[in-house]
Amino acid sequence: MNDRQRGLIDNLARRNISAFYCNNAQGVQKKVLELIPAGASVGFSGSKTIQELNLIEILKNQGVEVFDQYGLGVDKEEGMRLRQLGIGADYYLTSVNAVTWAGELVFLSAFGHRSAGIANAKNLIIMCGINKITDDLNTALSRAREYVAPLNCKRLNWHSVCLDKGICQEDVCFPPQYKRMCCQTLIIEAEMNPGRVKFILCQESLGI
Repeated sequence: MNDRQRGLIDNLARRNISAFYCNNAQGVQKKVLELIPAGASVGFSGSKTIQELNLIEILKNQGVEVFDQYGLGVDKEEGMRLRQLGIGADYYLTSVNAVTWAGELVFLSAFGHRSAGIANAKNLIIMCGINKITDDLNTALSRAREYVAPLNCKRLNWHSVCLDKGICQEDVCFPPQYKRMCCQTLIIEAEMNPGRVKFILCQESLGI
């Protein structure tokens, strides 16, 4: 960990967010398992980072009850039920779209499920690769809207302005004409409850 990364960890701590540093993806997996006890319940957001870390299968194999809305054979109605259970689970897992060196966290959400999970979680665990660190809040918002959103739209085959035209035009990108990825933007600047939010920084690139 270099001095600037250490500064980010310290800045998150100043914001009442417990932060951890891991050298690689395996370290992130290990830290998540340390934080979540067997028998706990877990909800999670849609996240390329979580997919890459294979956390859902790992947690299931450790005896953790995972409310998996993306599980094999889960239909839309059951998926919504599992999302609601996940929001109220003991732990909620998500990744951040961007984080500033000052410790501000930026999240996009299409339907608000991730925003609800972040706000209501008893314990929130956020994972982040070094690829998501930005210099300031404006750059973080630009990264989320102009880089992350189009790639997620492409991955999910969503018809959006940013995917069709290659630029963000939030003044015209509205449903039902477009399937907008960034309907909600959440910025976390601090946390009121000590110990509720855990942030894991990985030295490797993770997710989008």
